[in-house]
Amino acid sequence: MNYYSTRDWERAHGCSLREAAMMGLAPDGGLFVPERIPQADMALAERLAGESYAALAGYLAGLFFGGDFDSQAVQRELDGLYDFPVPLRVVGRGRYTLELFHGPTCAFKDFGAGFMGRMTGLLGAADEKLVILTATSGDTGSAVAHGFHNVPGVEVVVLYPEGKISRLQECQMTALGGNIHPLRVAGTFDDCQRLVKELFADAPFRKRRRVTSANSINLLRWIPQAFYYFYGYCQWRQATGGDRPVVVVPSGNYGNLAAGMLARRMGLPLGGFVAASNVNDVVPEFIRTGVYRPRPSVRTPANAMDVGAPSNFERMLWLCDGDPEMLRAELEGFRCDDASIRRTIDELYERHGYFSDPHSAVGYAASAAVDKPGFYLSTAHPAKFGEVIESVTGSRVPLLERLERLTRRPQFSEPLAADLAAFEEFVANV
Repeated sequence: MNYYSTRDWERAHGCSLREAAMMGLAPDGGLFVPERIPQADMALAERLAGESYAALAGYLAGLFFGGDFDSQAVQRELDGLYDFPVPLRVVGRGRYTLELFHGPTCAFKDFGAGFMGRMTGLLGAADEKLVILTATSGDTGSAVAHGFHNVPGVEVVVLYPEGKISRLQECQMTALGGNIHPLRVAGTFDDCQRLVKELFADAPFRKRRRVTSANSINLLRWIPQAFYYFYGYCQWRQATGGDRPVVVVPSGNYGNLAAGMLARRMGLPLGGFVAASNVNDVVPEFIRTGVYRPRPSVRTPANAMDVGAPSNFERMLWLCDGDPEMLRAELEGFRCDDASIRRTIDELYERHGYFSDPHSAVGYAASAAVDKPGFYLSTAHPAKFGEVIESVTGSRVPLLERLERLTRRPQFSEPLAADLAAFEEFVANV
């Protein structure tokens, strides 16, 4: 299968998987998408979901990448990668959530970042030195750092906004060492993302240095996120006997929601989506008004959603044939202010004994407000946001042993001004 830029409507410049994955961002500034969207056999998908998440993921990955990888090699990698549970739970007043935070870094980003790390190895992409650039608003950086830690031939540069992520999120990036190079940027996530995009747009620099991205702009990060929608659907169907669930997606850079839209176009019978945001409500505002108005992000307790110019909005439009009204018809929007996030965290604990991280709390609040059959995605383990939860509930979230170990290790990061020249100088010398 070939891959094209979201801006290449004439399909004039196709790329192989290896080329698209290693470029990250298309030369014209667009995001790579597949030339066609394969259709899943839902009966087979439901049977494989009953075996394991890895079995289902192997089948779905083969629909896209069967011509690029040996299927047995892929399945071996996925069996090792997806060795953790992906449970659908009942929370609060009969609401279902798909818990996506039981992986190695306790966040949903493990699904895509781990997949990209394994497939990069199978592509032989690290045979020559490769620098992976990742801007993070919280969980992406730790998942990418874990997925590529000590991979031969790969250096990982992670940019995060200084003072705007949780302590444990920072520990997960700054305690690994080796080939992981964290940069704490004086600015916001939007500044971090801008630096990565500006470097990719610098063609002379890219001729001197082999770089790619592991943000959700990279199709090897984005496409595998579609697979857990299938798994959640199969579990929800088994639990309820219902059909066409509405999925509530806590959203920041919108790779997660764009992946759900991809799954739906693969034949997954979903009833639609709710784009659940904090006060950085660029997409819910667009759904409400028809006006897309990117703007500087605002800091909130749900820091991974503090994105004012979401990259994957372009993919969402592409999935709707470039028609904004079609996109608006597929989505509902929900905005949750800081007070509502804290109130939801408190209510879930006080009434139901359930700790929820701030992002998943936005999902629960949206699910309750929309009140349609379906489930919401829980995107991060509450232990990663213990400071926020304890300040609200007065109760301490038990710290997972693997996270506690990180807090005892030496931490290292370097400061960086939100300046392209300084960023390029750092990358050139990694």
